Amino acid sequence: MKALVYDGPGKIEYRDHPMPALQADTDIIMKISESTICGTDLHIIKGGVPTVQPGTVLGHEATGVVTEVGNSVQNVKAGDRILAACVSACGYCRFCTSGMYGQCLHGGWALGNTIDGVQAEFARIPFARNSVYQIPDALTDEQVLFLTDILATGYEVGVLKGQVRPGDTVVIVGAGPVGLSATLTAQLFSPRHLVVVDRVAGRREVAVKLGATHAVDEHEVHDLVAQLTDGLGADVSIEAVGFPDAFELTADLVRSGGHIANIGVHEGPATLHLEKLWAKQVTITTGIPSGLTIPQLMNSISTGALDATKMVTHRMSLDETEQGYDIFKRAAETGALKVVLTNEAT
Repeated sequence: MKALVYDGPGKIEYRDHPMPALQADTDIIMKISESTICGTDLHIIKGGVPTVQPGTVLGHEATGVVTEVGNSVQNVKAGDRILAACVSACGYCRFCTSGMYGQCLHGGWALGNTIDGVQAEFARIPFARNSVYQIPDALTDEQVLFLTDILATGYEVGVLKGQVRPGDTVVIVGAGPVGLSATLTAQLFSPRHLVVVDRVAGRREVAVKLGATHAVDEHEVHDLVAQLTDGLGADVSIEAVGFPDAFELTADLVRSGGHIANIGVHEGPATLHLEKLWAKQVTITTGIPSGLTIPQLMNSISTGALDATKMVTHRMSLDETEQGYDIFKRAAETGALKVVLTNEAT
C-alpha cells in the first residue's frame, strides 16, 4: 500500500509501505476513505514530538471502511463505515476507567505517534471497542471527519474544561482549526460574547463567518474585553496556539474566578505569571481529548446545529499528501485551514 512516512525532522515521503495486519484480537483493519492533516503533524515534522520514530506513518484523523476485525471485536464488522478517534483506549486501565482515554496506559494518542497512523490507504486501529464509531448513513465522511480530533479537542479540552456557560464572555486565542472548532462548539452553550484573537486577518474573517461575535488581533483584544465585561475580564479564556506569548495573553484576559483552558501543543516552556494570578482564584486546565463526546457531537451534526465542513479549504487525493503538507504549512500564504485527503485507490 501507499502511505505518508516520517523519516526524521523535515523529512516525509508518500511511498510504498507494508500493509497493516491484526496484532491483537481487539484490533481492526480499515481502508481509509478520507484523512486530513493536523497542526500536530507539523510539530512532528519539526522534530517537536520525540516519541515519533523515523519510519512511522503519520496521521491520526480518518474515516474509512472496516475490512478485517479481531476475534473479540463486536461493535463493528467488515463493510461498516467508521471514523477512528485520534486516541485509542484499552478501556480497563487506571485512566480509561476514569474516562481519561487520552491518558490510556496502553494506547492514548498512538496513531501517527507510537504506531503507524492513518495517512495511508489502510490502517490498523487498536482497541476498536472504544476507539471507533459507526457513521450514520445520512452523513458523509467529510461531515464527520473532524470529529476524529479537532472538534472533540475544541469541545472537550476547550469548551467543557473551560466550563463555558450561557451568557459567558469567551475569548479564544488562535483561529487555526482547533481554535475554530472551539468557536463552533462553544456556541452550543449560547455565550453572550465569543471573541476570537488571531494575527491573520483572513482567519479572523473565517471566525466571524463561523459565529464569533468579535475577531481582533492581540493589540486590540485587551480594550475590547474590558469594554465587553466592564473591566472584569473573560469568564473563559481558551489558548489554541501553542506558543508562550499566546498562553500569557490568554491568562492575562481572564477574570477573577474564571477558567483558562489550554489546548495548544507546546514544544517549549511558557511563563505562568503567578504574580498576577495567585489571588485571582482562576482554574487552569490542560489535556487531550477522550473522544467520549463524539456521539453527542455527531448528533449535533445530524440536526444541523454543527457544521465543520466550512473549515475545509482544500480537497486533494491521498497520493497528493506531500503537496497537502506544503499547502498546510504555508497557511498564512495559502489560506489553508483543513486539507481533506481522499483515498481514490480501488
